[in-house]
Amino acid sequence: MRPGVPCRLSGSVASFFVSRVDTEVDSRLDKIGTPEARELRGRAAIANARLAYLHFEEARSSQRWRALAAAGMRPQRPLWASTGVKDPAYDDTRYVDELVAPGVVNTMPEQTLRATADHGRIQGDTIHGTYAEARRVLDDLEAVGVSYDDVVRVLEEEGVAKFTASGNELFEQLDAELRAKRSAA
Repeated sequence: MRPGVPCRLSGSVASFFVSRVDTEVDSRLDKIGTPEARELRGRAAIANARLAYLHFEEARSSQRWRALAAAGMRPQRPLWASTGVKDPAYDDTRYVDELVAPGVVNTMPEQTLRATADHGRIQGDTIHGTYAEARRVLDDLEAVGVSYDDVVRVLEEEGVAKFTASGNELFEQLDAELRAKRSAA
């Protein structure tokens, strides 16, 4: 970036897996099995995403961000990924209805998109004003024996492994196609 020249970068996103958080946490809560643990089922993913949005807001209100914005930078927006509900006990639009706020991108699978269009309850911003409750959920998880840091570590390792495997598969397919074209030529 040259001084005095506005930056014209396209937008970008920071992807947060939503339902995978509940899947991992819920399995741990089920193993604990106490009434307190059962009460926390299905609450971690939304709390996690809401706190990620708080971090996004804090970053956008910083002096550093204001300087970058003045130079033409666009904010990196939160993207909710994996918003299809995996537990049939949960409302099929929960990760859409409960995670609405300005600037958010939600990559819904087709089934979730159709459910949202059919019976979703989009009622405006459902994130602002929820940060204290989201923190309480994470504190309560720690209190019953679910380590948020360990959940995040496991999900990150799984995510990296899955994306690496997908990338390797893509590269193998491309390599095979290139070899086939070379041998046909």
